[in-house]
Amino acid sequence: MKKQLFALLFALVPFSAMAAPAAGLPYTMTPDLQDEASIQRGMQFYTNYCMGCHSLEFQRFARVAEDFDIPQDLVEENLIFSDALKFNDQMHIAMGSGDAESWFGAAPPDLSLEARLRGADWIYSYLLTFYKDPSTGTGVNNEVFPLVAMPNVLEPLQGVQERVCAESDRPIEGAELDPLTGKYQSCDVLQVTSPGSMKPDEFEEAVYDLTNFLVYVGEPSKLHAQTLAPKVLIFIFIFGVIAYLLKREYWRDVH
Repeated sequence: MKKQLFALLFALVPFSAMAAPAAGLPYTMTPDLQDEASIQRGMQFYTNYCMGCHSLEFQRFARVAEDFDIPQDLVEENLIFSDALKFNDQMHIAMGSGDAESWFGAAPPDLSLEARLRGADWIYSYLLTFYKDPSTGTGVNNEVFPLVAMPNVLEPLQGVQERVCAESDRPIEGAELDPLTGKYQSCDVLQVTSPGSMKPDEFEEAVYDLTNFLVYVGEPSKLHAQTLAPKVLIFIFIFGVIAYLLKREYWRDVH
Protein backbone atom coordinates (compact mmCIF):
# COMPACT_ATOMS: atom_id res chain seq x y z
CA MET A 1 0.00 0.00 0.00
CA LYS A 2 2.80 2.42 0.93
CA LYS A 3 4.69 1.61 -2.28
CA GLN A 4 1.58 2.27 -4.39
CA LEU A 5 0.91 5.58 -2.64
CA PHE A 6 4.53 6.67 -3.13
CA ALA A 7 4.36 5.79 -6.83
CA LEU A 8 1.17 7.83 -7.20
CA LEU A 9 2.65 10.89 -5.52
CA PHE A 10 5.85 10.54 -7.61
CA ALA A 11 3.76 10.53 -10.78
CA LEU A 12 2.12 13.80 -9.75
CA VAL A 13 5.48 15.61 -9.49
CA PRO A 14 6.08 17.72 -12.64
CA PHE A 15 9.22 16.45 -14.36
CA SER A 16 10.05 19.98 -15.56
CA ALA A 17 10.58 21.00 -11.95
CA MET A 18 13.09 18.17 -11.54
CA ALA A 19 15.17 19.12 -14.55
CA ALA A 20 18.66 20.39 -13.78
CA PRO A 21 19.50 23.96 -14.90
CA ALA A 22 21.51 24.24 -18.09
CA ALA A 23 25.25 24.57 -17.51
CA GLY A 24 27.41 27.36 -18.90
CA LEU A 25 24.70 30.02 -19.15
CA PRO A 26 25.43 33.47 -17.71
CA TYR A 27 21.91 34.07 -16.37
CA THR A 28 19.13 32.04 -14.81
CA MET A 29 15.47 32.81 -14.22
CA THR A 30 12.54 31.08 -12.54
CA PRO A 31 9.31 31.25 -14.59
CA ASP A 32 6.12 32.16 -12.74
CA LEU A 33 2.98 31.32 -14.72
CA GLN A 34 0.84 32.64 -11.87
CA ASP A 35 2.20 36.17 -12.42
CA GLU A 36 -0.60 37.43 -14.63
CA ALA A 37 0.86 40.92 -15.08
CA SER A 38 4.20 39.47 -16.21
CA ILE A 39 2.57 37.29 -18.88
CA GLN A 40 0.51 40.23 -20.12
CA ARG A 41 3.59 42.44 -20.43
CA GLY A 42 5.49 39.58 -22.06
CA MET A 43 2.80 39.19 -24.71
CA GLN A 44 2.96 42.93 -25.38
CA PHE A 45 6.74 42.80 -25.83
CA TYR A 46 6.46 39.77 -28.08
CA THR A 47 3.84 41.22 -30.43
CA ASN A 48 5.71 44.54 -30.63
CA TYR A 49 9.30 43.33 -31.06
CA CYS A 50 9.30 39.66 -32.08
CA MET A 51 6.16 38.88 -34.03
CA GLY A 52 7.28 40.73 -37.13
CA CYS A 53 9.45 37.68 -37.88
CA HIS A 54 8.59 34.90 -35.40
CA SER A 55 5.16 33.30 -35.39
CA LEU A 56 3.48 31.35 -32.59
CA GLU A 57 1.51 28.92 -34.73
CA PHE A 58 0.37 26.73 -31.83
CA GLN A 59 -1.08 29.63 -29.85
CA ARG A 60 -4.15 31.81 -30.33
CA PHE A 61 -4.71 35.39 -29.24
CA ALA A 62 -8.00 34.33 -27.65
CA ARG A 63 -6.35 31.60 -25.56
CA VAL A 64 -3.91 34.01 -23.93
CA ALA A 65 -6.68 36.57 -23.38
CA GLU A 66 -8.86 33.96 -21.69
CA ASP A 67 -6.09 32.57 -19.48
CA PHE A 68 -4.90 35.99 -18.29
CA ASP A 69 -8.06 38.11 -18.28
CA ILE A 70 -7.15 40.42 -21.17
CA PRO A 71 -10.25 42.07 -22.70
CA GLN A 72 -10.86 41.23 -26.36
CA ASP A 73 -11.05 44.86 -27.45
CA LEU A 74 -7.69 45.55 -25.77
CA VAL A 75 -6.06 42.65 -27.64
CA GLU A 76 -7.54 43.73 -30.97
CA GLU A 77 -6.52 47.37 -30.55
CA ASN A 78 -3.02 46.91 -29.12
CA LEU A 79 -1.72 43.43 -29.92
CA ILE A 80 -3.05 42.56 -33.39
CA PHE A 81 -1.37 44.68 -36.06
CA SER A 82 -2.59 42.94 -39.22
CA ASP A 83 -6.05 43.23 -40.74
CA ALA A 84 -5.65 39.62 -41.86
CA LEU A 85 -5.58 38.38 -38.25
CA LYS A 86 -8.61 38.06 -35.98
CA PHE A 87 -9.03 37.53 -32.25
CA ASN A 88 -9.58 33.77 -32.53
CA ASP A 89 -6.78 33.21 -35.06
CA GLN A 90 -3.47 31.53 -34.44
CA MET A 91 -0.58 33.94 -34.00
CA HIS A 92 0.74 33.82 -37.56
CA ILE A 93 2.94 36.43 -39.20
CA ALA A 94 2.41 38.22 -42.50
CA MET A 95 5.89 37.45 -43.85
CA GLY A 96 6.01 34.39 -46.09
CA SER A 97 8.72 31.75 -45.61
CA GLY A 98 9.97 32.27 -49.18
CA ASP A 99 10.43 36.00 -48.66
CA ALA A 100 12.12 35.37 -45.31
CA GLU A 101 14.63 33.00 -46.88
CA SER A 102 15.51 35.46 -49.65
CA TRP A 103 15.89 38.34 -47.18
CA PHE A 104 17.62 36.62 -44.26
CA GLY A 105 19.05 33.47 -45.80
CA ALA A 106 16.78 31.30 -43.63
CA ALA A 107 13.21 31.65 -42.42
CA PRO A 108 13.02 32.80 -38.76
CA PRO A 109 11.74 29.84 -36.71
CA ASP A 110 8.35 29.59 -35.06
CA LEU A 111 8.84 30.05 -31.31
CA SER A 112 5.82 28.18 -29.95
CA LEU A 113 7.97 25.41 -28.47
CA GLU A 114 11.24 27.32 -28.06
CA ALA A 115 11.06 27.35 -24.25
CA ARG A 116 10.47 23.59 -24.14
CA LEU A 117 13.30 22.98 -26.60
CA ARG A 118 16.00 25.21 -25.11
CA GLY A 119 14.73 26.09 -21.62
CA ALA A 120 13.89 29.39 -19.93
CA ASP A 121 17.49 30.07 -18.85
CA TRP A 122 18.74 29.81 -22.43
CA ILE A 123 16.17 32.27 -23.81
CA TYR A 124 16.73 34.69 -20.91
CA SER A 125 20.51 34.58 -21.32
CA TYR A 126 20.29 34.82 -25.11
CA LEU A 127 18.20 38.00 -25.02
CA LEU A 128 20.50 39.64 -22.46
CA THR A 129 23.84 38.89 -24.14
CA PHE A 130 23.75 40.60 -27.53
CA TYR A 131 26.79 42.83 -28.01
CA LYS A 132 28.27 45.06 -30.69
CA ASP A 133 30.52 43.27 -33.18
CA PRO A 134 31.36 45.15 -36.42
CA SER A 135 32.86 41.99 -37.94
CA THR A 136 29.45 40.34 -38.40
CA GLY A 137 26.87 41.04 -41.08
CA THR A 138 24.33 42.37 -38.58
CA GLY A 139 26.86 44.36 -36.55
CA VAL A 140 26.08 42.34 -33.41
CA ASN A 141 27.00 39.00 -31.90
CA ASN A 142 25.67 36.92 -29.03
CA GLU A 143 27.44 35.24 -26.13
CA VAL A 144 25.02 32.30 -26.00
CA PHE A 145 24.55 31.89 -29.77
CA PRO A 146 27.78 33.04 -31.51
CA LEU A 147 27.42 34.47 -35.03
CA VAL A 148 23.65 34.48 -34.77
CA ALA A 149 21.95 35.91 -37.87
CA MET A 150 19.27 37.74 -35.88
CA PRO A 151 19.83 41.44 -35.19
CA ASN A 152 19.36 42.77 -31.68
CA VAL A 153 15.75 43.93 -32.02
CA LEU A 154 15.67 44.94 -28.35
CA GLU A 155 18.61 47.35 -28.69
CA PRO A 156 16.36 50.47 -28.55
CA LEU A 157 15.31 49.30 -25.08
CA GLN A 158 18.64 47.97 -23.79
CA GLY A 159 21.04 50.29 -25.59
CA VAL A 160 24.34 49.34 -27.24
CA GLN A 161 26.18 46.63 -25.30
CA GLU A 162 29.90 46.01 -25.86
CA ARG A 163 32.74 43.92 -24.49
CA VAL A 164 34.81 46.12 -22.17
CA CYS A 165 37.59 45.83 -19.62
CA ALA A 166 36.46 45.85 -16.00
CA GLU A 167 37.91 45.51 -12.48
CA SER A 168 36.37 43.77 -9.51
CA ASP A 169 37.33 42.99 -5.93
CA ARG A 170 35.73 39.57 -6.40
CA PRO A 171 36.87 36.88 -8.87
CA ILE A 172 35.44 37.20 -12.40
CA GLU A 173 35.33 34.15 -14.63
CA GLY A 174 38.33 34.30 -16.95
CA ALA A 175 39.80 37.31 -15.12
CA GLU A 176 43.36 37.66 -13.88
CA LEU A 177 44.44 39.08 -10.53
CA ASP A 178 46.49 42.26 -10.86
CA PRO A 179 49.20 42.07 -8.16
CA LEU A 180 49.59 45.87 -8.09
CA THR A 181 45.94 46.76 -7.48
CA GLY A 182 44.84 43.50 -5.87
CA LYS A 183 41.81 43.45 -8.17
CA TYR A 184 40.62 41.06 -10.83
CA GLN A 185 40.77 42.45 -14.35
CA SER A 186 38.95 41.16 -17.41
CA CYS A 187 38.50 42.61 -20.89
CA ASP A 188 35.65 40.26 -21.71
CA VAL A 189 32.80 41.85 -19.74
CA LEU A 190 29.51 42.87 -21.38
CA GLN A 191 28.48 46.42 -20.52
CA VAL A 192 25.96 48.90 -21.93
CA THR A 193 28.03 51.77 -23.34
CA SER A 194 25.19 53.70 -24.97
CA PRO A 195 21.98 53.61 -22.89
CA GLY A 196 18.62 52.73 -24.38
CA SER A 197 15.17 53.79 -23.26
CA MET A 198 15.27 51.43 -20.26
CA LYS A 199 17.59 51.21 -17.28
CA PRO A 200 19.45 47.88 -16.92
CA ASP A 201 17.14 46.54 -14.21
CA GLU A 202 14.07 47.60 -16.19
CA PHE A 203 15.39 45.83 -19.28
CA GLU A 204 16.12 42.66 -17.32
CA GLU A 205 12.55 42.72 -16.02
CA ALA A 206 11.24 43.16 -19.59
CA VAL A 207 13.31 40.19 -20.79
CA TYR A 208 12.03 38.18 -17.82
CA ASP A 209 8.43 38.96 -18.82
CA LEU A 210 9.11 38.03 -22.45
CA THR A 211 10.74 34.74 -21.43
CA ASN A 212 7.93 34.04 -18.97
CA PHE A 213 5.42 34.47 -21.79
CA LEU A 214 7.31 32.05 -24.05
CA VAL A 215 7.40 29.48 -21.23
CA TYR A 216 3.61 29.76 -20.97
CA VAL A 217 3.20 29.47 -24.76
CA GLY A 218 5.27 26.28 -24.80
CA GLU A 219 2.85 24.50 -22.47
CA PRO A 220 -0.38 26.47 -21.82
CA SER A 221 -2.04 23.53 -20.06
CA LYS A 222 0.62 23.73 -17.34
CA LEU A 223 -1.06 26.88 -16.01
CA HIS A 224 -4.30 24.97 -15.41
CA ALA A 225 -2.39 21.99 -14.04
CA GLN A 226 -0.70 24.20 -11.43
CA THR A 227 -4.08 25.63 -10.43
CA LEU A 228 -5.68 22.20 -10.22
CA ALA A 229 -2.81 20.40 -8.46
CA PRO A 230 -3.54 21.63 -4.88
CA LYS A 231 -7.20 20.59 -5.23
CA VAL A 232 -6.19 17.13 -6.45
CA LEU A 233 -3.75 16.65 -3.57
CA ILE A 234 -6.40 17.74 -1.05
CA PHE A 235 -8.86 15.27 -2.60
CA ILE A 236 -6.30 12.45 -2.43
CA PHE A 237 -5.57 13.24 1.22
CA ILE A 238 -9.26 13.31 2.20
CA PHE A 239 -9.97 10.15 0.20
CA GLY A 240 -6.99 8.44 1.84
CA VAL A 241 -8.30 9.27 5.33
CA ILE A 242 -11.77 8.01 4.46
CA ALA A 243 -10.35 4.84 2.88
CA TYR A 244 -8.23 4.19 5.97
CA LEU A 245 -11.20 4.63 8.32
CA LEU A 246 -13.36 2.31 6.18
CA LYS A 247 -10.60 -0.29 6.10
CA ARG A 248 -10.24 -0.14 9.88
CA GLU A 249 -14.02 -0.48 10.32
CA TYR A 250 -14.27 -3.48 7.97
CA TRP A 251 -11.33 -5.32 9.55
CA ARG A 252 -12.16 -4.51 13.16
CA ASP A 253 -13.96 -7.80 13.83
CA VAL A 254 -11.28 -9.84 12.06
CA HIS A 255 -8.62 -8.62 14.44
